[in-house]
Amino acid sequence: MTKAAFVYGVELMQRDSRADEIFGPTRLEYTYELLMYYRAFDSPESMLVAPEDAKEASLLTFHTEEYVAAVRSLSSGEKTYNPARFNFSDLGDNPVYPGMYELSTMVVGASLRAAELVATGDVDVAFNCAGGLHHAAPDHASGFCVFNDVVIAIKHLLSKGFRVAYIDIDAHHADGVQSAFYSSDQVLTISFHESGAYLFPGTGEVSEIGVGAGEGYSVNVPLAPFTDDEVYLWAFDQIVPRLVDSFEPDILVTQLGPDSHYLDRLTQLSLTTEGYSGLVSRMRQMAPKWVALGGGGYEVGVVIRCWTLAYGIMTGRDWPDEIPPDYQELYGLKILRDGEKPHIDSQVRDRARSFAGESVEGVKRLIYPHHGL
Repeated sequence: MTKAAFVYGVELMQRDSRADEIFGPTRLEYTYELLMYYRAFDSPESMLVAPEDAKEASLLTFHTEEYVAAVRSLSSGEKTYNPARFNFSDLGDNPVYPGMYELSTMVVGASLRAAELVATGDVDVAFNCAGGLHHAAPDHASGFCVFNDVVIAIKHLLSKGFRVAYIDIDAHHADGVQSAFYSSDQVLTISFHESGAYLFPGTGEVSEIGVGAGEGYSVNVPLAPFTDDEVYLWAFDQIVPRLVDSFEPDILVTQLGPDSHYLDRLTQLSLTTEGYSGLVSRMRQMAPKWVALGGGGYEVGVVIRCWTLAYGIMTGRDWPDEIPPDYQELYGLKILRDGEKPHIDSQVRDRARSFAGESVEGVKRLIYPHHGL
């Protein structure tokens, strides 16, 4: 039986979100509470694990000393640094808030805790849904991401001699992670995302395949708006299993942002909970050791349902579709899985399928030869 860990603690909730902000910490709390209602941690094979704070040395494996110092200073209300220089703005995706440094290091620490639990063999899979902040750069914040816990966790695994494959199904391109390992053949990065022609951060073309030793190890599968379950899963099946099999990773690290769901308010992909669960199930089948991280998702009801389903897949448990009555009263959710699928015009659907087909063929042409495929 798979042994799993869910990394969570109130320390990950210590944030006063801006009134109009849609990337607040309540997504984490509600997911934890729904899992508690499903009695997800009653089995000895499912551990609830508290996060640990990350030390500055861990941050510096990816981020610059100046940036780390600036985040710490801005977090405490000091005026030493110009926020705009590091891409912080009260009006943008990256607002400065009290305790920003402490919360951000705790998120990194939670991902490092998940990585260490898997690396030592204490569990087969560990899920930190607070993590997955894949946009942060060495010297600036980006897309709600202050510190890049994904890169830091992968670097930790590399330092222990593990070979890592990274799969990202967030609707936004994993630009920060790709950049970190763009010249490395020790990490295979695979990002499925809505095309940068339509969505932030505007990157992630098939032609971005890596450089030097890393050429052929950066894989991008951009998708058109309104890509549905069938097309997305087809593209995933065409690309991921063969590349992962060829690469032979020791550990799989994944970013499971549910903002590819059709109800998400910032994106235009059209997955349902069925398609999302299908992707997570495929990852479970290919991952003897697995570090799972959260990511984007801007419709709270969708996020908590998807992450609850994901942890069920990790633990091999099939949660009842009816959400427990007490939770229904608190949050107004009645059914765990989607009761319907989005209606997509046949011409729009055909365009999405054609777009996915071009991306898949591009990956096969540009990436496969580097792996003997």
